[in-house]
Amino acid sequence: MISLNWVNDYVDIEDEDKRELAVKITKAGVNVEAVETKHIDNLVIGKVLECENHPDSDHLHVCKVDIGKGVTQIVCGAANVREGIKVIVALPGCILPGNNEIKSGKIRGEESNGMICALFELGVEEKTEENYNKGIHEIEDSADVLPGDDANVYLGLDDTVLELDIHKHRNNDCYYHIGFAYIVGAILNKRVKLPESKFNEIKDNINNYISLKVDTDKCPFYTCRMVSDVKVKESPEFIKKRLISAGMRSINNVVDISNYVMLEYGQPLHFFDQDKLGKTVVVRMADEGEKITTLDGEERNLISSDIVITDGKKPVCIAGVMGGENTEVDENTKNIFIESAIFNPVSIRYTSSRLNLRSEASIRYGKGLNYEYTIEALNRACSLLEQYADAKILSGVITHDNVDKTENVTKFKTEDLNSILGLSMTDDDVKTELERLAFEYKFSKGEFTVTIPRRRLDIEPAMNDIAEEIGKLYGYHNLESTLPKVPTKRGEYIGDVYLRKLVSKRLRSLGLNEARTYTLVSEEMSKQFNYENKNHINLPSPMSIDKSVLRTTMIPSLLGVYDYNNARHVSDINIYEIAKTYSKVNDEYKEDIKICILMKGNYIVNNWNGNVQVDFYLVKGIVENLLDYLGFKNRYSFVKEALPDMHPGMCASIKLDRELLGVIGRVHPSINKDNIYVVELSLTKLYEKTIKPLKYKEVSKYPEIKKDMAFIVKKDITAETIMNQIKKSGGRLLTDIDIFDVYTGENVGSDEKSVAFSLTFSDTSKTLNDEEVTKIFDKIINDVESNVGAKLRNK
Repeated sequence: MISLNWVNDYVDIEDEDKRELAVKITKAGVNVEAVETKHIDNLVIGKVLECENHPDSDHLHVCKVDIGKGVTQIVCGAANVREGIKVIVALPGCILPGNNEIKSGKIRGEESNGMICALFELGVEEKTEENYNKGIHEIEDSADVLPGDDANVYLGLDDTVLELDIHKHRNNDCYYHIGFAYIVGAILNKRVKLPESKFNEIKDNINNYISLKVDTDKCPFYTCRMVSDVKVKESPEFIKKRLISAGMRSINNVVDISNYVMLEYGQPLHFFDQDKLGKTVVVRMADEGEKITTLDGEERNLISSDIVITDGKKPVCIAGVMGGENTEVDENTKNIFIESAIFNPVSIRYTSSRLNLRSEASIRYGKGLNYEYTIEALNRACSLLEQYADAKILSGVITHDNVDKTENVTKFKTEDLNSILGLSMTDDDVKTELERLAFEYKFSKGEFTVTIPRRRLDIEPAMNDIAEEIGKLYGYHNLESTLPKVPTKRGEYIGDVYLRKLVSKRLRSLGLNEARTYTLVSEEMSKQFNYENKNHINLPSPMSIDKSVLRTTMIPSLLGVYDYNNARHVSDINIYEIAKTYSKVNDEYKEDIKICILMKGNYIVNNWNGNVQVDFYLVKGIVENLLDYLGFKNRYSFVKEALPDMHPGMCASIKLDRELLGVIGRVHPSINKDNIYVVELSLTKLYEKTIKPLKYKEVSKYPEIKKDMAFIVKKDITAETIMNQIKKSGGRLLTDIDIFDVYTGENVGSDEKSVAFSLTFSDTSKTLNDEEVTKIFDKIINDVESNVGAKLRNK
């Protein structure tokens, strides 16, 4: 909350329309959420001329009150109303807080034209039992007011208050009145006048009473003074009014001065009762488990990341957050040790959040502070204590200073600024804006050298930040809209994202549906299908036990999807997922993008010709289709291999250029008895492989010749072994080879199987005759029988 009456102390806004000013401030980049005024119409100063007991009541009084423009009669029930005192009168038509409208009327037969008010009825004080018992507010005889005067001026309710919606990256300047005055001064092109901090020092020196030691690098700056013979009493009216306008209540002159300076300079101060504190102040990190009872009466448990102020032994303050009860300033306090410091903002935010103790001080400490104002705030507090608490200021200042005082300087040219903002500013225009911002600068040879003031910690020494400040001050609404003139190009996916999209599109075209599952799995799931023997990564603080490990494979996750759908009577499941998996290798975290496929049930449902069921060869065909589509034809192979949690007779590793690419197979019956087939491939490895440009050749003009053959072999001989021999023996005229049947049962041995192949022969230069093809065909049969140990079926 920003009081414009308070801001007026530093920059002249007396004649400004407050609502129009709020609009200008918002346009300049600081959003004004609301403009509030506490002014109450028909509220005047009155003087009680007569006060008599009500004839029909034992507690009411009938008063004759001078309200400036005449004398009116008011019935009042307050015990302290009496003849001769000045009071606050709400006249008929006045609407008090709570929508309480004052009207003329009769109270027990006596006419009453208004109400004599207590402060809690005006919203100035809280309605407590103590304040209620005080009765109506009595204006001091010393107050320079007359009957009929506007009571809002006397109460400080004539103020306009701005409620700000401050961006999280904005610095402290919106949290204190001098900082905000610079914003207003820049908008109105007016100079800011800082308050005076004059005071007299006595000969007695602070070093005779206090020693300071800072044992943490999280306190780069700590300065302190000491005052004596303080008189704790009620605050002067102007301080009380200012605090009330800013949303804080008045306590006493000492506490109020501390809060006043914080709201003025943005620098929180802490006042210690020096007699309770002792002779030693040590700033350090808290010991684990250390305790302190704070000013709110709560006992707080500290940890080693909290900064504390101690008396050399025990904590007396949680630095930057809240003081302790053991050194609290009370009505008996005479000597005060004043702390003005800078603490690490991150540490303060962490401590405040952990303790759920968000104070006005912690908010400002958490934003970062300007050491120049840290010094000014200390001097200002001494000046106010001398004036309004009769304090004597001891000579000497104790300071710990480890602040980096390097100036934030940036250089730029006007044309660079214009290119960012889209303006046509001249050098003189830029000079004007920098002067309005009160940023020191030098201009030489067409280049500006700007020194950023320390009060603006949110501005980096970069031209972009300076451009933003000038742009906000100039007004973004004044920028001319123009269409960009830049070359454009067609948007497209690149890198691994392109490959991922390509794979996903191909699998969808093959009839598979995409699934999305959690990256986190349970400890039990993480141990399944670990065919690469990767080390898992366990979360230090998991949300739940079933999501505690980063997965190295997606197969268990898709099995979870299968179980979910199977439980809901979905029997045909053909899904895939593309996602990252994670592992740990020699204390380094590795990522691997993988493609995982799960298929079970019917691949194609056809009630007329029959369904096509999922089996090992169908899944293998999908993998081959995908790899061929990506340009890896003839570079991959399926190698029979025992794999974890796979059916031993229906699984294989997939190798690309003789390197492990992934696995394929049926899930082991011990995990799931259903015929579930899974595939997992490394998309990362596919991306790392070089794909040769596709070669196109003309389709043969001459007819093809197809021939079929079937071989009986031992079950342990793979079809791939036979195919490799057929390719080798067939030569260039053998253009295609397909397996169309694998048979076990009658007419073959119990340890044998029959594998049938379809061969295609063609020549791009002529028509083949039967004699040529038969010669090659016979050679293939002889080579397979002699080299593979097979025999031609039905020979």
